[in-house]
Order: sequence, then C-alpha cells, then structure tokens
Amino acid sequence: MRTSSSPAPLSRSEPPHRFGSSPPLSLGVEEELLLVDAQGELACAAEEVLESVAGTPLAERVSAEIFTEQIELKTKVCRDPGEVLEQLRQLRQDVAAAGFVLLACGLHPTAAADEAVLVDKPRYEVVQKDLGSLLRTPPCGLHVHVGAPDAEAAIGLANAFRLYLPTLQALSANSPFQAGVDSGHASARTQIVRSYPRFQVPRHFRDYAHFLEVADQLVAAAGVDDYTYIWWDVRPHPNLGTVEVRAVDVPTEPHTSAAISALVQAIAAKELDRPTESPLHREALEESYFQAASHGLEAEILFDSERPSPAREVAARVLEAVRPYARELGTEEALGEIERILREGNGADEQRRIERADGIDALLAQLLERSC
Repeated sequence: MRTSSSPAPLSRSEPPHRFGSSPPLSLGVEEELLLVDAQGELACAAEEVLESVAGTPLAERVSAEIFTEQIELKTKVCRDPGEVLEQLRQLRQDVAAAGFVLLACGLHPTAAADEAVLVDKPRYEVVQKDLGSLLRTPPCGLHVHVGAPDAEAAIGLANAFRLYLPTLQALSANSPFQAGVDSGHASARTQIVRSYPRFQVPRHFRDYAHFLEVADQLVAAAGVDDYTYIWWDVRPHPNLGTVEVRAVDVPTEPHTSAAISALVQAIAAKELDRPTESPLHREALEESYFQAASHGLEAEILFDSERPSPAREVAARVLEAVRPYARELGTEEALGEIERILREGNGADEQRRIERADGIDALLAQLLERSC
C-alpha cells in the first residue's frame, strides 16, 4: 500500500500532470518487501532501515509503508527490464548490506495476523482510521509504472490494462499460505487487500476529464488528501506521468519482477499501437480477477470475449500477441521467465510444492534464501 508524502490534489479546472515528461514506455518498479529476523520472523525494523540510509543515495529509493515490518524499494526511471533487474538486485543487496533481512512474497507464510505493528506517523493516521482492524498483516505487492506520452494515452492504457489484470494475477500469484496454513487461494494477499477501501478494478474512463471527475469525487468522499489514496488495481498517476499496474503479488526473486515489468511494457506498446476491443464490463473483470487470485494458472478467466478460457491459454495468447513489440523494444529475452511460469507454475504453485515435500519451515527457509 502506498500513501503520499507530498499531497497534490487533482483539480478539474487546472489538472496537474507529468504525462510526456519521461520517454513513453519507460519503466519504474516498486517492490513491497517484508523485514524479518535471521529466522524469518517479522521484525519491526522499518524506521531503523530509514535511519540507516538517511543522507545516502539509497534514501530516495527506500520508503516506509504503514506496517513497521515492511519497506518499499523503488527503482529510478528505467529504459528496459534489464535496468529494472539491475536496480532491484542492487537495492535488495544494499538493504542486506546495511544489516537487514528481507523476505519477498505476497504474505508472510507463517506469521499470525496479530503480529504486525503499524507505523506511528501522522501521514498514516487517515489510513489507520479508515482501515482499522482490517490491517491484519502486511500485504506485499509489485507495482509497475509505464510512461505514457500524454494524458489521453494514459487513460487508454489504464482502460486496456483492466483486461489483462486476471492474466497478470494468474502469472504472479505468490501467497498461498497465511498464518501457517494453506489459504486455499493462490494469492491470499489479494483476498486481504480486497477488504480495504478503494482496492478494486476501476471503471472504464471516457477520457482524462472523466478520470479527474471520478477521482475528485472519490477523494472527497474518502476524506483523503489526493488521488494517491485511491488504490485501484491499475491507475493513471498524473504526478509521475505514468500508468501504474498494482494488481500483482511481489515475486520472491528480482528477475521475476523484471519479467513482469517486461510483459507490462510490451502490453503497453501493443495497446498504444493496436488497442484491444472488448465487450467486458468492470464487474465481469473483477470476478475474473478474483478467480485468478483464487486458482492461479488453473483459473478460467475472461480476456477478449465473454467466454472464460483457461488462464494458461489466455496468458500464452497474450504472450504471443505482445512478443513482436518486445522484440522491437529489445526485451524479448526477459519474457523467457514468463514462459517458464507457464511451464512450471507460478510462485504459489512452487510454494505449495515445497511445503508438501518438506513442510512449512522449509518453505520459509527457501523464501529467505531466494529473497536475498
């Protein structure tokens, strides 16, 4: 979850935005990660991390979240997924070198719901007031920003990405375990954040002015400072000039995060060039997204028709449709990780295989080792 440190309310009369300020299809990636001790138990160390990096270049790349056991690592603006991978690896290594242990998965697999502690800062007060007891355990997502050339193109991309959310969810689900037991969902993180306000598939927007109208009304209704408290699964981000895809679990390894960013970038390139026509309404996409969160790659999901298809088939079709654009961008190699996921399963599948073979403690140990 992300809050704003420098509120910039939208206004229909003079809407500020930075669309076009960075190259179209440039990338920025944010990983929400858990802070744990050497045994993998949650550690209330967010403030210590921030203090340790204060006054260094790393300070701009690390931020706190609402839970004291969680931080967010943020890349600079990147041209391609190769830069994303390099920066994410370095950021994780830098935090580890400062003496902290990271765990990368959608939810901690064994932590009890009442173990988490909230950050005591004024900027989180409105979130704590709204969410109250819903804030049970830190959910960790991956957020991928892609640069948009102008405001109307950003709205077109946000509308288009709604169609891909179930596919992205099926590929990325990485949180089957909660409080030491199998939740029955591929992404238990998604089921948790769905209880929060303003976490949902957004509507289709007619244009940028329509987005501003909806955002202004929602900000007023929620009693928050600005649109960054609207946590839709995909949202235009005028302050950054990007479209932000927020609907996926954080992967355990950085190269998977980079691969998902490559897929998002290629989808954006395809949709800017050749938009997908779809009859699907928001309610149907919301349900399809839920199915993907529950069943992962075994789900039946909607994409470009009103008939559900197996998630693996849809993902394979998406991959082939965007491959020429990835080839043109020089990023086709990064999609090899997506192909591996289609063959071998997503993070949730792998977690369940490890737990069945060796138990939940072995799963936690492997997650720790691979999160470095």
